[in-house]
Amino acid sequence: MSGIAHKFDKAFESRSVDDLADAPVSALQGVSDSDAEHLEAAFNIKTVRDLGTNKFFLWAQAVAKLAE
Repeated sequence: MSGIAHKFDKAFESRSVDDLADAPVSALQGVSDSDAEHLEAAFNIKTVRDLGTNKFFLWAQAVAKLAE
C-alpha cells in the first residue's frame, strides 16, 4: 500500500484500503476542509469512495482518457 499511503495525510497513512475508502475526502493530501465542504454541497461527496465512484468524475475521466 505504500504507493497510496503518501497520497493521504499522515493521520491516515497506516490505515487499510477499506478505511481509506471510507475516510473523508479531506484526508487526501491537497484537499482542504473547505474543498470537502464544496464537494459535499455540489455532489454529496463525503468520502474518498464517494469521490472515486461519482458518475460525473468517472465520465470526465473516461473522456480525458479517450482524448489522450
